[in-house]
Amino acid sequence: MRRIAYGVAMRYGFYLPTRGQTATPEALEALVQRGEALGFASVMIADHLVFPVTIKSKYPYTVSGAFPGQGDVLDQLSLMAFAAAKTSRLRLVSSVMIVPYRNPVLTAKALATIDVLSKGRVTVGVGVGWMREEFEALGAPDFDRRGAVTDEYLRIFKTLWTESPASFTGRFYRFDALRCQPQPVQKPHPPIWVGGHSKPALRRAAQLGDGWHPVGANPAVPLPPAELRALLDELYRLAEAHGRDPKSLTISYKAPVYDLGEPVLGPGGQRRPFSGGAAQVADDIATFARLGVSEIVFDFRTESLTESLERMERFGPVIRQTASL
Repeated sequence: MRRIAYGVAMRYGFYLPTRGQTATPEALEALVQRGEALGFASVMIADHLVFPVTIKSKYPYTVSGAFPGQGDVLDQLSLMAFAAAKTSRLRLVSSVMIVPYRNPVLTAKALATIDVLSKGRVTVGVGVGWMREEFEALGAPDFDRRGAVTDEYLRIFKTLWTESPASFTGRFYRFDALRCQPQPVQKPHPPIWVGGHSKPALRRAAQLGDGWHPVGANPAVPLPPAELRALLDELYRLAEAHGRDPKSLTISYKAPVYDLGEPVLGPGGQRRPFSGGAAQVADDIATFARLGVSEIVFDFRTESLTESLERMERFGPVIRQTASL
């Protein structure tokens, strides 16, 4: 399988809090503006709307399967608009948007509006969701059909963003000819990054996405270089099968970051990627760049604004050291 060559500048993103003590207007403004000043390329904004008191669904990103949230959360689209108003260069990434949660026409309109007001800085990270109870609380489409619904809603987004008048007839939604303007600044539309690394997610990225946006370097989802390489080979094979150029896909890898200087050991006693000293983290970044990753997203969030900003500042030298791999 053809390997995607690397050699472009590595880009970096960071997570923005959506809950807790740093999810205040003042703290959020400080975080996005400092991230932009430090040279980060993008900010990631997560998606939940409500939290049923009893949640039996297994959360995929903790070893125990327990969800760490406490029931408070800011709306993703509103927070993207807020971050757009407080910055001028950061890309605004829904990471990820649970596509079936919202009416597809309304969502397409909201994303297009944010893209217009931000002068073309929206990236639409998408996923199918994991919490059955939240689907039910929102009156969303059937949880067990969420993959097919997501595929159809993505096609609706693209239709509304590229055609006028636009019409659509699908299994789950239809509308007669209408105008939904203004359309996004970015042409043909804002990039769509598909989250997850299941077989359906890889197929969705290859067929409908402009990028792949998996989570890794996590105790529950390690996704180390060897596993990532195999999944990338499959992604590129699927892209070619759909008549697409694999090199057109952006690979954005989400990973936690630990305080530099403190290596974290995995179950086998090996250092977890992206932990340790700045030189070790830089070596890890180079390893992932060789696989075709062009953006890595780190998590500096804590319950203290000062600590969160300090963690971002300490990562600044790594950005400069690895700006061109």
